[in-house]
Amino acid sequence: MTHLPLRQFDDPSQVETRDATALAPAAPVERLGERRGPMRPPALTPTRSRLNGWTLGMIFRLADLAALAAIALAGARLGAGAIATTSVVPFAVGALALHWSLSAVGAYSFSQSEGLARHLARIGAGLGLAAVALGILLSGFSPIEVGWRAFGLWLAASFAALCLLHPGWWRVVRGWRARGRLTPNIVVVGATANAERLIAAALKSREANVVGVFDDRVGRIPPSVQGVPVLGDTAALLRHRIGPYVDRVVITVPSIAQARIRQLVERLSALPNEVMLFIDQGPAGRASALSRIADAPLAPVSGGPSDERRALVKRVEDLVIGSVALLLAMPLMGAIALAIKLDSPGPVFFRQRRHGFNNEEILVWKFRSMRADRADAAAHRQVGPGDDRVTRVGRIIRPTSLDELPQLFNVLKGEMSLVGPRPHAVGMRTGSSESAKLVAGYAHRHRLKPGMTGWAAVNGSRGPVETPDKIRRRVALDIEYIERQSLLLDLTIMALTIPCIFADGKAVR
Repeated sequence: MTHLPLRQFDDPSQVETRDATALAPAAPVERLGERRGPMRPPALTPTRSRLNGWTLGMIFRLADLAALAAIALAGARLGAGAIATTSVVPFAVGALALHWSLSAVGAYSFSQSEGLARHLARIGAGLGLAAVALGILLSGFSPIEVGWRAFGLWLAASFAALCLLHPGWWRVVRGWRARGRLTPNIVVVGATANAERLIAAALKSREANVVGVFDDRVGRIPPSVQGVPVLGDTAALLRHRIGPYVDRVVITVPSIAQARIRQLVERLSALPNEVMLFIDQGPAGRASALSRIADAPLAPVSGGPSDERRALVKRVEDLVIGSVALLLAMPLMGAIALAIKLDSPGPVFFRQRRHGFNNEEILVWKFRSMRADRADAAAHRQVGPGDDRVTRVGRIIRPTSLDELPQLFNVLKGEMSLVGPRPHAVGMRTGSSESAKLVAGYAHRHRLKPGMTGWAAVNGSRGPVETPDKIRRRVALDIEYIERQSLLLDLTIMALTIPCIFADGKAVR
């Protein structure tokens, strides 16, 4: 078992680490590795780094389709024999039909219990289904147009290619499941009979890891439920270090305790994690498997958007646009780094612990714009007009947000997005109060990855938030973006960012 270190850093702004998830929170909490249940993976992976089955299946589908299309194009363009007279159309139809048949026989499901031999049998079944479909679809073509001998060779080559590709896909899925990158982690609230049924079903199906139980009756209940440790009460859950590694929180209190359920839903809605309610199904529910943890008997109560397609589009957006932006910004970033080095002593970069997705603590990179000996890593004092801590270069790069350019590395690493709620420093204060305590739904802004720019930024909420009204307005704008998020909105925000930065000359940063 890999234990996550809990050491505190003397100077969080200058710390260098390979993994930002190893950073400790402000308040001491239980060590993650003290008690492990029967479903704990060898290492806990942050939810932002975990793939879902739909996304991985789509990647495999696209890879298979590309291979089938390449083989089809090669077959149609061979310049000898009967194949020379064929059209590309039958081969294109064949590639699409074979791809459809693979989906129809479940070749992209990769269930937990499926061995490699059984999976390859699905590929064979898909080939047979495709052969029948193609016989019907191509019956209107003449033998010369189709070139059945060439077509048969193409079909055999496609089958061989699939038999080479899919063992690789199968091993990837098996390996990532073993490391916990594909299996969702859930925690249970309520050490009840429902919790026992849920954990038993998860143990049987292995489609979810139940990593802990929380219950307010600590001291009056056993230390574990079906081997899964009880980690504390609901107050402990709200501040527990396991939060960034949890996909779903499931309330398993019996449905007859309506008042208690309402109280728990209200309290747990402060979490950025998805909160779900276990629906009582009586004795028959015992047989229900967790092959799809999001389906019945679980019902969503609160949490961020969980649209897998939208998440995949957003990640592709970040990788493509972020890579191009980094390439174009490299000369400017080099000039800024040189100017900082010549302007004042200290490192070029400033690294600060900030809240990421699901309250994960990440190291966010910036160009250093303040004097190294007066850096405020915890943001106890936000920058004000004429702040004497800001360097000469800092007075240029801060108002124009050029100091944020190194966050492109955070984007490509997957810790941030190009567009999203701006990452706030851990322990950031608004006036004399911690910002998170001034807004009831503050953690809701962490239901998406933080962004380099965002809806709040283009609507005038840039820079410090010195009053409770300002932090409430920013959080409201962030939550509005989370609810509306789309590719079109992201592109609109990116297009508005530069004009807003230069138009907002009075902004203090």
